[in-house]
Amino acid sequence: MTTEELKALESHKVVDSRGTACPGPLLAVKQAIADVPSGGIMEILSSDAGTKRDVPRWAKKQGHEYLGDFEEAGYFTLYLKKN
Repeated sequence: MTTEELKALESHKVVDSRGTACPGPLLAVKQAIADVPSGGIMEILSSDAGTKRDVPRWAKKQGHEYLGDFEEAGYFTLYLKKN
């Protein structure tokens, strides 16, 4: 998805893990996924570059769909769809 398409998504849950280092962002995502309905979108904010590697891998293992990410103002915004 393009950055514009990602920004237009309606998130069911936003996880703001900016300022935390690995494994903090991934742990926050693992806990928060329970609050997302099936087919829902999770938005993850992270300043840790490792999150761009860890979240897609975890999502694939769990059967969720990683939609993409973009960087702005010193942090990353990632999106996944709960399946």
